[in-house]
Amino acid sequence: MSDLRLNAEDVADLEIISTCLQDAVTQVRDLAYLPQVRRFAMVVNRFRWEREPKGGATHERTRAGLHFDNVSVARARGIAQDRSDGILNLLSVRFEELNAPSGIVTLTFSGGGEIRLEVEALDVHLSDLGLVWETPNLPRHDLETDK
Repeated sequence: MSDLRLNAEDVADLEIISTCLQDAVTQVRDLAYLPQVRRFAMVVNRFRWEREPKGGATHERTRAGLHFDNVSVARARGIAQDRSDGILNLLSVRFEELNAPSGIVTLTFSGGGEIRLEVEALDVHLSDLGLVWETPNLPRHDLETDK
């Protein structure tokens, strides 16, 4: 069993991280913008798509840390920040370059929630934290509610 350790400095690398994080769940309390060090960090329960057995009845999740460096502004929309126990389901992580190498990172959550990070340059790190557990639940999407 190996832990993921991925870095992204361009869109292609970020797409790989986004794929690994699809259907990760987190609580609002596990998100933090640290302006003094220009970092946005979060801890998630990541579905291990890369270990998904074909036709298996059990699946795996793992705790993972994700952080973005060079963040000058962090904004949330559609996320009740006063509910620290609120659950968020991450759908994707995208980057839109504005004035190379700066741009906007957008984390999109089911139900319409979104976090937008203004970054001077793309610098993303994903690391599994070691704790792995089995789950009988395979993530599924209702395309109407995930828009």
